[in-house]
Amino acid sequence: MPRIALATYDPGAEPSKDRDLPELVRALRAAGADVVAVPWDDPGTDWDGFDLVVIRSTWDYSWRAAEFVAWAERCAKTTRLANPVAVVRWNTDKRYLGDLAAAGVPVVPTRYLAPGDAVGADALPDDHDFVVKPTFGAGARFAARYTPGERETAVRQLERMHEEGLTAMVQPYLTHIDVSGERALQFFGGRLLHASRKRAVLAPGTAYDADKVAHPDLEPWTPTPAELAVAESALAAVPEGAELLYARVDLADGADGKPRVMELELVEPNLFLFLHPGSVPRVTEAILAAAGGNSVQR
Repeated sequence: MPRIALATYDPGAEPSKDRDLPELVRALRAAGADVVAVPWDDPGTDWDGFDLVVIRSTWDYSWRAAEFVAWAERCAKTTRLANPVAVVRWNTDKRYLGDLAAAGVPVVPTRYLAPGDAVGADALPDDHDFVVKPTFGAGARFAARYTPGERETAVRQLERMHEEGLTAMVQPYLTHIDVSGERALQFFGGRLLHASRKRAVLAPGTAYDADKVAHPDLEPWTPTPAELAVAESALAAVPEGAELLYARVDLADGADGKPRVMELELVEPNLFLFLHPGSVPRVTEAILAAAGGNSVQR
């Protein structure tokens, strides 16, 4: 009977926002696993007592990225961590998009502005809508969409982010997303699991520090051959990507109508099993197989 921990987060008085977690725990227990869902920052958890620790819904990590990566490194020294700690280090900072672009993967063009960089209006686009967001973030936290006429407001956001030590990403707003949406291709155990589509998250005029609906109008989606090819090229470019247990590739169409990678979620992607209940057995099988191949990582 493998011992498996599903690392999540403790939202305090709120119920867990991971709708998939209870169902995944039930499915793994029914399959014979000794499984628990545990907050990743629980100081009383003996992580080396598990055959496998799966990072599932640690959705508060982006506020505490250094602490989270340090936890992953400690955990990986004593048990098997999925995904591997080297992938966690790489994927928690969205500057990985530059690595993907260098490998020839079509990604959303991105400029990075770190604390100390000039943030005047002339540093921002003046001929198209654009997005500003942090390199460490989730759920559209600190993300906003601007028109060229709103560059002064965007500068204030950049200044606020830099005061908090955050590096900003500046990207063109992909207008096709308002029509074709954003597609999420989910992989598990090295194979395509399912895909979903959601509508645009960033509405015009929404403040960067306002709460946003992370997955508006989510629906099942059948990926096109072009979408699958881009997603697979992104996964092939991941350092130590052959050891991935799970991955989600978020795509949107560029100005040429072809899919580009918006984000590559390798740490704690929402699985959307509530939308694809038929995927639960495959996820269960892949987690059990990973638990059987227990090893520590460096």
